[in-house]
Amino acid sequence: MKEIKLSVEDLHVETVLNILENLKEGLISEIQTDVKAKRTSQYKPKTKTIIKEENSGTADRSGKYMNPAAFKNRLKK
Repeated sequence: MKEIKLSVEDLHVETVLNILENLKEGLISEIQTDVKAKRTSQYKPKTKTIIKEENSGTADRSGKYMNPAAFKNRLKK
């Protein structure tokens, strides 16, 4: 088995490790580092709200989106 050694500045260690860990499974059998890099956790959304279909898109009443009829009237003007 061949070995590849990389020299990476401390600022970029986490980025390089993240790239190596996300490569296709089975390409790398082992990753060793001199520095203990902190592990980033998986993304967790800040809110636990579920957006229901009746509250989004054309049914949205917040004013962000127009309904199709109002949009067509706006284009005609």
